Amino acid sequence: MTFKIKYLKPLKNPFVLILLGFAVWMLFFDANSWLIHHELNTDIEELEDEKEYYKKEIAKDKKAIKALSTEEGLEKLAREKYYMKKANEEIYIIEYEDSLKTQSNHD
Repeated sequence: MTFKIKYLKPLKNPFVLILLGFAVWMLFFDANSWLIHHELNTDIEELEDEKEYYKKEIAKDKKAIKALSTEEGLEKLAREKYYMKKANEEIYIIEYEDSLKTQSNHD
């Protein structure tokens, strides 16, 4: 019994009660509470990660644009992606068995 009274004695002090009430209010209920700050910090971290991703994508796109700005790069893209050819050429497309889309690949 004296054990419980010993720890409850500071709660009888009005200044401790006010301090506890203020701490609870600031941590959970205030507009600038710890919970809101935690959510905002999480959002900031996610946005920073997105920012880094888009910076990498921009660098990759700039590299692709630079490659396409040359005559050789443009010709390579036209030949590989769109299967274009010069007037006096023939193109043969060779597909390997593992690159073909079959019913067993989709399972």
